[in-house]
Amino acid sequence: MLDGIFTGLQTAIIPTNLFMVVLGCFVGTFIGMLPGLGPVSAIALMIPITYGIDPSSGIILMAGVYYGAIFGGSTSSILINAPGCSGTVVTAFDGYPMAARGEAGKALALAAYASFSGGTISAIFLLLAAPMLAHVSLSFQSADYFALMVLGLSAVAAFSGKGQILKALIMTVFGLMLSTVGTDRATGVERFTFGSIDLLDGISFLLLAMATFALAEAMMSVLERVDEGAETQDMSKLGSMKLSAEEVKEVAPTVGRSSVLGFLVGVLPGAGATIAAFLAYGVDRNLARGKKKEEFGSGSLRGLAAPESANNAASSGSFVPLLTLGIPGSGTTAIMLGALISYGIQPGPRLFLDNPEVFWSVIISMYFGNVVLLILNLPLIPYISRLLIIPKPILIPMILLFSITGVYLVSFNSMDILIMVGICALAIFLRLLTFPMAPLLLGFILGGMMEDNLRRALLINDDSLSFLWERPITLTIMLITILVLVAPLFQKTLKRLFHVESSPEGLTID
Repeated sequence: MLDGIFTGLQTAIIPTNLFMVVLGCFVGTFIGMLPGLGPVSAIALMIPITYGIDPSSGIILMAGVYYGAIFGGSTSSILINAPGCSGTVVTAFDGYPMAARGEAGKALALAAYASFSGGTISAIFLLLAAPMLAHVSLSFQSADYFALMVLGLSAVAAFSGKGQILKALIMTVFGLMLSTVGTDRATGVERFTFGSIDLLDGISFLLLAMATFALAEAMMSVLERVDEGAETQDMSKLGSMKLSAEEVKEVAPTVGRSSVLGFLVGVLPGAGATIAAFLAYGVDRNLARGKKKEEFGSGSLRGLAAPESANNAASSGSFVPLLTLGIPGSGTTAIMLGALISYGIQPGPRLFLDNPEVFWSVIISMYFGNVVLLILNLPLIPYISRLLIIPKPILIPMILLFSITGVYLVSFNSMDILIMVGICALAIFLRLLTFPMAPLLLGFILGGMMEDNLRRALLINDDSLSFLWERPITLTIMLITILVLVAPLFQKTLKRLFHVESSPEGLTID
């Protein structure tokens, strides 16, 4: 472990990689502040840039963009009550009321401190937990990998809204279907190409990511009506950014427990920052007593610190299943999984041994990233917030240009642009019907690996499905999968046990 830390430190402190950390945090902070353009879109926009650089530098850049976007997403939530991403929706519950009563500076500073603390605590846990999981998972075989893929796909409920589990499953199946397009890697047989040469290599991961997220987000923002009054708010009146000793003492326990809870939620395949933020907010609200509980929803410091600590901790926690097991812990890490594979790096138990510089440098860079984010956000808060008033007629064409150009420069095939536009139109239609996009990408990413491992497992076991229960590891993972699938049936019982009172917006948080 000490050798690995030293290897990661050597890689992370290279000037190029330090620059990538700073650049990723800076870009992520700006993109995260823009309502609708969350970390998923930010990572999708970064993929074309990372194709020509070293794998370690590319992953460090995308990791910086990831937690930078989560970090910066709180700004628009606090200032104009428009969350930059889903992970900062809960931040608006108490952050915006603080800004409305003239404490925007204190709210932004508290969000920065809580995010820094959550990210740092989770980075320490990541340092300790990742090698342990890697050692345990070294005994994995093809059957175990297949079971892990099934477990990852069964957790798609985390990507769906309330009552939309069926829609999430449909999108996952759709993603699995898209992953079969192209030439079969084992037999060389063409599948679902319809005689088109352009589909022989299958659908590009970059094309799908850009079409369903970056491009679709931009087009959806055109269709959505915006409150003009919110955009014209005076951003210069931020107020004091200082926290008193009493306020620090009040939020310290909240930050600690929310960081631990956020990390644990982030480790779960399919979970992410949004779930962690809602859960941390609910837990802290239940723990509050008297007037402190009544403050939730009207500008509570604890109500702001809890989700900000949890969502940043979950961002780091999601790297545990990604790096050690090859399963994305969130929609954003699903995109990063595809980026790693495009580099020729297979995330999973072997990554710890085959590419230690990538494994450890990402972890070490998170320490630097949290420091960079704190340094960037505190002094630049009054200036960064002005990015929110960029007119959409300027912003949206820039996103469209970057998306289309990025896809074309990878393949230099104009057919890819047509396919991307078609998928984007389909994605917009599905989004209007409230179908989640993350399960589609998750199914597409895991589809190929799932098929390969299933094929190898069947080959070893003479085409028998007995491999699902013969090995203890495989059987354990499959039992966990069954529990995940059965859990929604007991949802009402769980709600009675962990019910949280309605939020300021009339929502119910469980």
